[in-house]
Amino acid sequence: ARGAGETSMKKTFDLARVVQLTGMSDPVYAEAHLTVHQYDIILDVTVINKTSDTLNNLVLELATMGDLRLCERPQSYTFGPQEQKSIRANIKVSSTETGIIFGNIVYDTAGSMSNGCIILNDIHIDVMDYIKPGEVTDAAFRSMWAEFEWENKVAVNTSITDLSEFLDYIIESTNMRCLTLRGIERESGFLAANLYATSIFSEDALVNVSAEKTTDGSLQGYIRIRSKTQGIALSLGDKITLRQTQKQVK
Repeated sequence: ARGAGETSMKKTFDLARVVQLTGMSDPVYAEAHLTVHQYDIILDVTVINKTSDTLNNLVLELATMGDLRLCERPQSYTFGPQEQKSIRANIKVSSTETGIIFGNIVYDTAGSMSNGCIILNDIHIDVMDYIKPGEVTDAAFRSMWAEFEWENKVAVNTSITDLSEFLDYIIESTNMRCLTLRGIERESGFLAANLYATSIFSEDALVNVSAEKTTDGSLQGYIRIRSKTQGIALSLGDKITLRQTQKQVK
């Protein structure tokens, strides 16, 4: 039973990494499966010719935004009617920030002068794939906090009304470790906590959560992110904002 459960969890994880690139009604259907290996992102793109024509010179053209770099030049393929193929693309990552992969599929239709171009849905690379919880002393945290020049300030905007639960949610959302002794936030009605994480590129990410419970029971305050590079500060801020919004929707 345990083995079956582990297999089920793996399948769920894999499905979460699948991104639909084209619409179901497009003449060419494409979806990508992302695999992250530290400094590399591997895209396995399944491409299906949904027409009854042969498609010549079909090319998957990709481009990147952020510190991402394509490793190969795109190749051209011939697809028979209803044929399916898998195309692999390798992308190098050079820093911890949210990146975007975009592009299109172009092709010629055999027996006619027409050609086609389908714009692909964007693929957003999650900064959480490159961040892991870390451990530093309070003195080292304060020293880095004073030294790092990039700061992003996010307002607390949540439907959570418990300070301890809110801190747990932020820790889970950012994949960071809490350095502050906990246990008094519920009684005091105030929360002040320092969080820390490192990236696979040995970059430091610092977060300070300051919040209080108001008289109407809601939480207010700010989450401040500091780092040596702009990419981490912006990406973590965007992630926290998004996760707070998702919690509101639930």
